[in-house]
Amino acid sequence: MSTLSHQHNLPSYLDANKLGAWDMYLQQVERVTPYLGTLARWVDTLKRPKRMLIVDVPIHLDDGSIAHFEGYRVQHNLSRGPGKGGVRFHQDVTLSEVMALSAWMSVKNAAVNVPFGGAKGGIRLNPHHYSKGELERITRRYTSEIGIIIGPSKDIPAPDVNTNEQVMAWMMDTYSMNQGGTATGVVTGKPVDLGGSLGRREATGRGVFTVGVEAAQHMGLSIQGARLAVQGLGNVGGTAAKLFGEAGALLIAAQDHGGAVLKDTGLDIPALLAHVAAHGTVADFAGGDPIDPDNFWDVNCDILIPAALEGQITADNANRIQAKLILEGANGPTTPQADDILGDKGVVIVPDVIANAGGVTVSYFEWVQDFSSFFWSEDEINARLVRIMREAFDTVWQTAKTQGTTLRTATFIVACTRILNAREQRGLYP
Repeated sequence: MSTLSHQHNLPSYLDANKLGAWDMYLQQVERVTPYLGTLARWVDTLKRPKRMLIVDVPIHLDDGSIAHFEGYRVQHNLSRGPGKGGVRFHQDVTLSEVMALSAWMSVKNAAVNVPFGGAKGGIRLNPHHYSKGELERITRRYTSEIGIIIGPSKDIPAPDVNTNEQVMAWMMDTYSMNQGGTATGVVTGKPVDLGGSLGRREATGRGVFTVGVEAAQHMGLSIQGARLAVQGLGNVGGTAAKLFGEAGALLIAAQDHGGAVLKDTGLDIPALLAHVAAHGTVADFAGGDPIDPDNFWDVNCDILIPAALEGQITADNANRIQAKLILEGANGPTTPQADDILGDKGVVIVPDVIANAGGVTVSYFEWVQDFSSFFWSEDEINARLVRIMREAFDTVWQTAKTQGTTLRTATFIVACTRILNAREQRGLYP
């Protein structure tokens, strides 16, 4: 446990010795507090989620037996607008994790200045152990249970780890049936035929690429010929790898839950992505040499994109990383201790709360389009996304230079100032 945790008045439902991802978030808040000026009096707003719902999700399994699952929906802060954040299906989901993810959504939404607060949800299960029919029943029951706090103007879920367009379609349909009318805007990341937005699937990865190009330009690092290593070749990492490859970078290493591959002259990105789509992992890809997954952190690269789960870059492996630039495609992939080690080495880290905000930005576009029932072209969406991401990154970069901080602390300064300004202006009720 971090010593910083002792400085916070922890709520009774948390174990101070097992704070998990929430501890990482508290340390980040601790680092930004000295830069908040008079708004620091409101900082505890950031340390207490507004609302948390823990639900039981019982369903009939295909064999006729009954199973129960833990479901969560956490609304961290709604000062700037409705809650916004994904729903993940994973066997290691905990309340602490969902709390942290919802808080990072608050920061992320404020960093790119979209009018949303932060929220997150999850169900504790391994989705690979259940049939499609069972997953549908789990999704629908979970949606019904959290239906009391979600809605197009209250809290808008979206896809996350192990969830996709189909899961969002089930959520939208269940909420709509319970409300008695079709409400397409209750979720984002839906199929296009149900009010989903063009460009949403690639949006997060496109955002990672956009801010990566901006950061590289500020650093004097050429994308042409840059050596790239990516952890996680899913929607985010795969899209970012493809776009960097098209811009002339070489993907030399890839790692995921199944294994890791290396090719010093550059992996064939389209072939690798096709392999991952077919097999669910980079393992056994014929176009590269297999390496021990742990050796991935030793690869000689210019740009590293962790796009898997949180807590991947730690004090144990940070010193081994050779990259000049890290783009956090995943949420919370770098611990505060690793942050310090990499900072001392001069590594530039573009933090998750700005690097992977492309997804929520296009989710905002989708939400707006659903309300107006007027839809934009993919070119319009991509152009709006690139503009917003560039402007947001420029604000963060200038803040970092002005305040003499890391990009992560600068992002928190920008975002937390916006959140706490809204809190102060709204005041306390009643």
